[in-house]
Amino acid sequence: MIYITGDTHGQFERIENFCRRYGTGKDDVMIILGDAGINFSGGLRDQIKKEYLESLPVTIFAIHGNHERRPWTIDSYQEKRWHGGVVYYEKEYPSLLFAKDGEIFDLDGKKAIVIGGAYSIDKMVRLIYGYGWWPDEQPSEEIKQYVESQLDRLNWKVGVVLSHTTPLKYEPIEVFLAGIDQSKVDKSTEEWLDRIEDRLKYEKWYCGHYHTEKKIDRLEILFENVSIFCEEQSTVYKGLHRVTV
Repeated sequence: MIYITGDTHGQFERIENFCRRYGTGKDDVMIILGDAGINFSGGLRDQIKKEYLESLPVTIFAIHGNHERRPWTIDSYQEKRWHGGVVYYEKEYPSLLFAKDGEIFDLDGKKAIVIGGAYSIDKMVRLIYGYGWWPDEQPSEEIKQYVESQLDRLNWKVGVVLSHTTPLKYEPIEVFLAGIDQSKVDKSTEEWLDRIEDRLKYEKWYCGHYHTEKKIDRLEILFENVSIFCEEQSTVYKGLHRVTV
């Protein structure tokens, strides 16, 4: 079974509780839609998180967010093919996988493209106080070109999009933080995703980033809820309560 949830920011208790309650195994997959909070602090803190996640009865498949390092910039990571696409992993943690942007994965018989990254609205605070911030948080031009070349190869038709942020038209403006001047927020990634969404034929689009739960047409923003991947009648786990909607 494949499950999917939003940003975790290094807090994995809900995933552990979910796995224990519903009896998952390593053959089951939990997709985290960015900002997993694993490659964040470096050193011992990250190691403890990775050991904890590796001990859970599930395989983690994480999308790149905007509050973490890209795995390919870390020497300990290797590449391998998984479900038809390229992932990054460390040999000590074989069930902790990070998707390469632009890769196409076969997930439950559906072609799913991964597009990670976003802009950090708290960038200046992070720089001033020495919190983690990385200049490659958003997709580079090289990544964008790769994503579009992959879509060209598929004639701009996929089953699922897994991204961290949303196309611009679907931004949940009702949860924007008060006091943030949106005119100064770099929305280039959202604008690019907007152009992709206008052209792309797809069945479902999942994203995280905004710390809210919302469905808009075929797009679903997830945070703390856990959904079953691409189930026609959406089954959502709110906390530990199963709700079919």
